[in-house]
Amino acid sequence: MEYDYGIIGGGPAGYSAGIMLAQKGYKVVLFEKEFLGGTCLNKGCIPTKSLLHSSELYKNITNNNIGVDFEIKNFDFSKVMEKKTQTVEKLRKSLEHAVKTSGVEVVYSEAFIQDKNTIRTSDSTYYAKNIIYACGSEPREINGLEFDHNFILNSDDALNLKQLPKTVLIIGSGAIGIEWARIFSNFGVDTHIVELTEHLIPMADIDVSRRIERIFKHNKIRYYLNDSIDKIENKKVFLKSGNEITPDFILSAVGRVPVKQTVPDITVLGDSCGEIQLAHYAIHQAKQLVLGINCDKHLIPSVIYGEPEIAWVGVREQDCGEDCKTVTIPISALGKSWCDDSTEGFIKIIAKDNFIIGAHIISKEASALIHEFLIAIQNKLTISDLKKICFAHPTYSEGIFELLLRT
Repeated sequence: MEYDYGIIGGGPAGYSAGIMLAQKGYKVVLFEKEFLGGTCLNKGCIPTKSLLHSSELYKNITNNNIGVDFEIKNFDFSKVMEKKTQTVEKLRKSLEHAVKTSGVEVVYSEAFIQDKNTIRTSDSTYYAKNIIYACGSEPREINGLEFDHNFILNSDDALNLKQLPKTVLIIGSGAIGIEWARIFSNFGVDTHIVELTEHLIPMADIDVSRRIERIFKHNKIRYYLNDSIDKIENKKVFLKSGNEITPDFILSAVGRVPVKQTVPDITVLGDSCGEIQLAHYAIHQAKQLVLGINCDKHLIPSVIYGEPEIAWVGVREQDCGEDCKTVTIPISALGKSWCDDSTEGFIKIIAKDNFIIGAHIISKEASALIHEFLIAIQNKLTISDLKKICFAHPTYSEGIFELLLRT
């Protein structure tokens, strides 16, 4: 069996490359040992967003201020998990249809690269002029917190919980840790986060980190900064700061590591290449490979979901020189935020020489708003150009116009 392209891994990088190559007339075979969609669809982005949505509904029902008294007589967490599973399965079915109708041949089997033109499965050998390796990533395991999938869990384990804990300890405050903290807290779980650095979300702009710390404190999510686990005895956790926590389990959320097979002269895409571990970056890598569309790694938007959303792109304030200007507008200045009971947060830009070079948002709809800045930055639109745009009212987007007027 001979092909133009053999792709190992059916995540965003693999299936995107496969579909685009097939559309260009190439003969493509794609190998996937489990499910199409990769980490994002099956173990990351999609299932956690489903859980976040359910947890936010629960929180809003139990903390409403619209003059209606709700009484929750029965809460069945298994239904929440069932909805998550159904969402994933529906999207996976749609993806499978799209991949197959594009002309890509899908082989559901674990595959290994024998050499730069040969792929082996347990029962067959395939030959390809070109091989793409896109096997994704797996949860990072750290010394002293090896996964036992009972008391020390990873994010994959958390997606298979049968019931909610009463108390949970989360290690790490990146996107995974923050989103799971929001899920658990929204459901009323006593939630604790341990972060090794001096701020939550250490990769974010400093003002974003400080505001999230304030929001978490208000929501009674306890966090311990510049801290780590000293020891664990009888499921009691002792921190180096002297604090003690007795969780039902520990969720280790310290990121993911690439799954690799080192073979010369092959193309590696997605999480496996060890660069930016985001599904949209993986898709863009595939576009760059097949369509020649260049990708600026400095302009990849980051989003952390929940209420309020967190999003950013470009330069952070702590990375700026004195020649940069920062301007911030509170979300509470927008009428739409009061209508939505979503007044927490801000929109912040970093500008230089009449251009925006960084944007940082905490707000409802931040995941959409950030792209308005991304388009402006990537296309080198000046602040003067942006002031000419008529922003609809009432929207969160008009906060960008208010911000520009102050720049």
